[in-house]
Amino acid sequence: MTEPELADRRVKRIQRLAAVVKVPTGSYHGPMRAVGIKALNSRLSEYVRLAASGETILVTNRDRVIAEIGPPRGTGDPYADNPHLAEMVRQGHLTPARSPLKGPPPSGPPVMSLAELLNELDEDRADR
Repeated sequence: MTEPELADRRVKRIQRLAAVVKVPTGSYHGPMRAVGIKALNSRLSEYVRLAASGETILVTNRDRVIAEIGPPRGTGDPYADNPHLAEMVRQGHLTPARSPLKGPPPSGPPVMSLAELLNELDEDRADR
């Protein structure tokens, strides 16, 4: 190999290593460990316990991060994220909305007055 080709290979290798350096090695929320995939396989339950306690574990293969194991993140669903609401749904005390409204309520005049609505409901229920 010629000297320029060797220099080019060195530059590319340094660029690859620099990309690895930019991988975050910590978190604002807690400690983070890195573990090889073979070590993870042999002591999986230990690392799952660490993740359940709030720690984030980076899984590596040949010094490259391939996965991340950590505590569950919020889903954005208030019933799944809040254990008290989830329990109320399971017990039947609370029924989640089928399609939660997003944004402001519709504008414009009401379709009918409250008295008209209640009269219509009474008429409908009288048929039962």
